[in-house]
Amino acid sequence: MAKRRRGKHIPQRTCIGCRTTSSKWELIRVVRTPEGVQVDPTRRLPGRGAYVHARRACWQAAFKRRAFAHALRTTLQPADLERLRAFMETLPPDDDEGATPATAGQGPVSEEPV
Repeated sequence: MAKRRRGKHIPQRTCIGCRTTSSKWELIRVVRTPEGVQVDPTRRLPGRGAYVHARRACWQAAFKRRAFAHALRTTLQPADLERLRAFMETLPPDDDEGATPATAGQGPVSEEPV
């Protein structure tokens, strides 16, 4: 009986902003350290981590729902919030600002019958 070979395992993580699952490497890691909450560009810092897409909409949703504090199991200090918001401002603006994932990229909706 031949053994079936599996492909390489790709770790999956859930974005705390939009709650969709993606490859770990497509997401940005935010980590809780003794010095406070910070972005982990290397994805190697020790501490409890949370993952967010590199889209402003996901970051804004995470702030709105207080998902950072919940996922990291901590109370965010004002300095932590400022650090995370400053990083969010470095992200490129979303093309479909305010669009839901189901309607993103579909363009304007015409109300005229076809």
